[in-house]
Amino acid sequence: MGIVFDSNVKRVFWYIFAGMRGGPTRVKIVKLLLDKPANMNQIKTSLSMDYKTVQHHIKTLEENRIIVSEQKKYGTAYFPSTLLQQNIEIFKEISEKLKGDGK
Repeated sequence: MGIVFDSNVKRVFWYIFAGMRGGPTRVKIVKLLLDKPANMNQIKTSLSMDYKTVQHHIKTLEENRIIVSEQKKYGTAYFPSTLLQQNIEIFKEISEKLKGDGK
């Protein structure tokens, strides 16, 4: 199967990462998960964030199919979704543009 590209995907990615408060935090979480899967506690520690904040952003990313989880009760690991992997260039474009906004 080829690359799944849909203008709706681009729109959703822009909204999640640039159109909502917390977008830059979600970019950091996704970048971390692109490097290696992690559970909420590992994300919290790696990014020096509050657990409840991580929980909120993970929920948003999961609901929008940007990340997926290995379902366990404690220590659930999160991974980049197939949707994210197939549209990684959109994510990279948005994260680069967000970096430029901070100047």
